[in-house]
Amino acid sequence: MRRASFVVALGILVCCGPKKKSDQKPAPEPPPTAPLPTAGLAGQRVPLMPLALVGAEDTLKWEWLNAERRATLDKCDSILATLLGARAPEVTWVLPAELRRTARRAPGIAADPDQMGTPFLRATSVVEVPDPLRYQLRTLVGLVGGRFALIPAGLVFRVPPGRPHTTPVVATAELSMVMIDTRVGRVGWRTIARGEGEDPWTALTRAVKAL
Repeated sequence: MRRASFVVALGILVCCGPKKKSDQKPAPEPPPTAPLPTAGLAGQRVPLMPLALVGAEDTLKWEWLNAERRATLDKCDSILATLLGARAPEVTWVLPAELRRTARRAPGIAADPDQMGTPFLRATSVVEVPDPLRYQLRTLVGLVGGRFALIPAGLVFRVPPGRPHTTPVVATAELSMVMIDTRVGRVGWRTIARGEGEDPWTALTRAVKAL
């Protein structure tokens, strides 16, 4: 009886013991980047909002991105504006510099586009844009002409899975992009564009090209 009990217990331990690493499921692949719907925007004026949020994982040691935050955001805006203008010329892009000038010409009416809280839109659960952001976007887009606004809601640099100690360091840029119909205050399109590079600007450039 004791021998039988021992065999049963041993069988339970074998069946329920820790799984080998080879038995563990690999990390799920991220969803593919949804292409920017430029065909439906052809001939329209579409504001490109300025980027307001940039971050990087600590292991990349890119603390200087936030230490020089204004310069970093301006560089990112420049890359986005240049590539969108070159790769989607059928859309009349209203760039961040023009949006800022428009807001300054309408004090008390238009909000500063750099202070609108657009990083909130990164959350995939957001479909209806809440006030005051909804009102701010509708007002600013109305002043420059148009209906839709393209918003880079956040940019994060991460170490690619499985390559934590490469030399030189390789990072993945994850750029959250959202298209808002400002007349109804709804998200019409969203995606995360990804690109890899040995520096932030190369990774971001490849992410924008993935759109």
